[in-house]
Parts: sequence; structure tokens; C-alpha cells
Amino acid sequence: MIANALPLVLAGPLVAAAVLMVTRRPLWARRAVLVGTLGATLAYGVTLVAATYGGTVLVADIGLWPGGIAIPFVADMFSALLVAATALLTLVCVVFGIVAGEDQQHYFAPFVLALYGGVAGALLTGDLFNLFVCVEVMLLPSYVLISMFGGENRLRAGRIYITYNLLASAVFLFGVAFVYGVVGTVNLAELAGAAKESTAVAVAIGVVLVALAMKSGVVPVHGWLPRTYPETSPTVAAIFSGLHTKVGIYAIYRVYSLVFDGDQRFLGFAVLFMCVTMAFGALSAVGEDTIRSVLAFNMISGIGYILLGVALFGPLGLAAGIFYLLHHMVVKTSLFLSAGAVEVRYGTQRLDQLGGLARKEPLLAFAFVGAALSLIGMPPFSGFAGKFALLQATVAEHAYLAAFVVLAASLLTLLSMNRVWNSVFWGPVRREPVDATRDAVDAPADDDATGTAHTNNGAVGTVARRRTHAKAASPLTHVSPALVAPAVVLTLVSLGIGLGAEGLLTLTQQAAAGLLDTSSYVEAVMRE
Repeated sequence: MIANALPLVLAGPLVAAAVLMVTRRPLWARRAVLVGTLGATLAYGVTLVAATYGGTVLVADIGLWPGGIAIPFVADMFSALLVAATALLTLVCVVFGIVAGEDQQHYFAPFVLALYGGVAGALLTGDLFNLFVCVEVMLLPSYVLISMFGGENRLRAGRIYITYNLLASAVFLFGVAFVYGVVGTVNLAELAGAAKESTAVAVAIGVVLVALAMKSGVVPVHGWLPRTYPETSPTVAAIFSGLHTKVGIYAIYRVYSLVFDGDQRFLGFAVLFMCVTMAFGALSAVGEDTIRSVLAFNMISGIGYILLGVALFGPLGLAAGIFYLLHHMVVKTSLFLSAGAVEVRYGTQRLDQLGGLARKEPLLAFAFVGAALSLIGMPPFSGFAGKFALLQATVAEHAYLAAFVVLAASLLTLLSMNRVWNSVFWGPVRREPVDATRDAVDAPADDDATGTAHTNNGAVGTVARRRTHAKAASPLTHVSPALVAPAVVLTLVSLGIGLGAEGLLTLTQQAAAGLLDTSSYVEAVMRE
């Protein structure tokens, strides 16, 4: 029964999105569909983690064809962990969007659900072409979300995002066609070990991996990320930070482990690229002048940490990389939500226009500093366990240069996050909150209000959003507790992961074992 429901993780959000596209009122019902769908997916993701514990692989074939021909949906510990994590993060971000009023825009809820449906499908598919299709399903609503919600530069960011991802998708599709032309199949189970035995297959899959690296934001094909994430709305930026690049990273882990079967010939180059990505992202973040641009470059650095695990490709490296992937998703989403709360209430994200928020917004300061300490790698947060595990893996694989870069990039991350803390939360107060009452005077009464208010840095907030926020604000603070709560929850999740790191490491070690020995995955898919 659990296995048979795998395709519903893709189909359920897409059906719900279609319903919301044609349903405008009442707003509470639309919110119930949005939150209920994501909540059900989260519950199913947790069930998948329990069902795949111990190395079980669940398979559901679509199309009534035998194994190898039908489209397979496959869940093992690795994909189950990602399904649960992405559902949790999307749900938390949606709650932030509801409090901020962004969901009052008609297209917000259906496109978020469609985006998540594509993400879930990509995490569960066992077919390269279906992976391409699911990634495109994920990207299509993203084009709309990034262009419709955000600051005055969102259209330019949307053009960059669309152009770049169309190029990456073209490379991806060419690689899939190349694989099919060489082997005659795009089923990952049938391709197991093929690149290790055939140079032609290795080149073809290499094209696919290049496309996935482009979509993941690996240096030097990273430029789209810091030019787009800071320009969209706070909610959309947080959702993207938790989902988008992580799908490409997951696919790199999956494809390399199955098709290359841990081939050591290319791993030295991979380690070098990951070191460059870690160092470049962390160094670039130090010189940025807005909160979200700092976070965007630190995200690029984090991608290097995560993919270092697959570049080391050993039991320690893979387990540490997967652990760091889960940690990074939680922490970056928390930081983007904290930045979003500041932007919604104070109307700017520029470091030189903010200050003194630690005294005025203690709950927000706690959420930010906790997530920042985790990103840096300070105990007892999850970042410490993740970086310590990666350092152990680099030493075990004698990758001492990588160990040095991990430490150096962590120091640079400390400098950039300290700069944000000193500029935004410490020092003198430079900016008062936006006058929500004034902005709300001419607000439309229906739930599709599109009135906007431009700030001096191009940020745009819906009038209805500010009205909602003003009603919820505490007399002791300017940012409502409801608006800060999503970031606080994720910071506490990071703290919980850090304190209970051994439990999550047990799960990531099982996921790593499935990547090192793919026989169970292959047998389960081909048996269907």
C-alpha cells in the first residue's frame, strides 16, 4: 500500500494545484487545501522513512508495463529523507507566506503546489527522462513565482532565471538523448555500472551531470543564483533555497552512484571543483551589501560542502554529505525566512539601512543567530555535526586540501554572518518599521488584492500583507511573533538535529549504504 501510493506524491500536489487555479474563494478553503496537501505529503514522507528503514526499497511502476519499460517510482532511505524534508520546508514557508499575506495573490498557492509536485516527482523517479520532465514541472511554476512576486527588479531576475534554466534544460535533454542513443534505455536501474564499463556511456552521463551541476549552482556555472534569489519575494526565496538546487544535488548523488558505480577516475576533479565552490561562495558573501545576497553566496558555498560528500564517495563521505544536505536545507530556509521577516516589516534588506534589531526584535534575533551559528558550524547546532563529519571523511580519504578549504570557508562564513549581525541586529537603529496603517488605507477588500508599495531598495510588499501583519504585531515588538515563528521553528529543528545528531547520522549512513551498494535498488526496480 505504501509503495503503491508513491506516484501520488507527484500527482496529489498537481491535482490540488489545478483545483486552486479555478477556485478563487473562500480564502480559508484555499489555505486549507494548500496546507492540507503539504501536511499529508509530510506525513507520507515520514512514513516512507520508517518503511525504508533497514535498507528496504519500495517501487511502483506506472503504465502496466514490465520492469525496465514502465516508468518507475522508487523510494529508498535517501529519497524518503528528502521527500520528508522538502515537504516540511515547503509547509513552513507556506505558513510564512500566509502570515505575510502573499497567499492572497491568486496564483501563489497553485504554483507552490505545482512546484512541490515536480520536486517530489524528481526525488522519486527511477528514470532519466522522467527526471527531466519532473525538473521541468518544477521549473515552470518557478518562472511565474519569481516574476510575479518580489521587488521592482523581479522581471529582470525572471529573465535571467528563465534563460539560464532553458539552457541547462537543453543540455540536460541532449544528455538524456545521448544516453538513450548509446545504451537504448534511460532506466537508471538498467544503466547501473554502465559508465564504468563504457567510455561512451561515461561521456553521455557526463553531459547529464554537467546539466545537473548547472541547476545546482556549482562554480563556475553559479551566476544565476545570486542574481535571482535576492529579487523575488521573501516567501518564494525561502522556498527556492530549500528546494531548487537540492533537487539537482540529489540527482547528482543518485546518477553518479548508480551509473558510475563509484568510479574513482573522476573524483579528484570533483573534489577540486567542490573546493573552489566552497571558497568562492564564502569569499563572495563577505563583500555583499544586502542580507539575501549574503545568504545567496553562502548557499553556493554550502553546495560545495554537500557535493564534497559525493566527490569523496566513501561510506563516511556520502553519509556526511547527505547529513549536510539536510542540515543546509533547514538552516538556509530559516535564514531566508528571518531575512524575509525583516524585509516585510522594515521595507529593506540593505545592511547599511538597518540596525539595532536585537533590542527591538529579540525573537527574530534568536532565530537568525541560531541559524547563523549552525551555518558557521558552531555546536550544538546541526552545522557542527555536519562539518565535523565532512572533516572526518576528508581525513579518511586523505583529501587534506579539502579539509583545509572546509575550515577556511567556515571562517569566511563567520565573517560574512558577523557582518550581517553587526549591521542588522547590533549597533544604532537606522530605520523605523513601515507604517502599516498608512499603507492599508486604500487596500482592496477582496482576497486578490494586488496593490503594492515600493521601498527605496526595490522591495515590493502587498498592501494586504502589511495590513495583516499590522494587526498581528505585538505591542512590545514590531515584527509579529507569527511572522517570526517559521524561522524559529527551523532554527529549533537545527538545534534538535545537532543535539540528536547520532540518530540522523544513522539514517544518512543507511542512505549512503544504498548508494555504495546499489544492488537492492536495481533488483527492486527490475523485479517489478
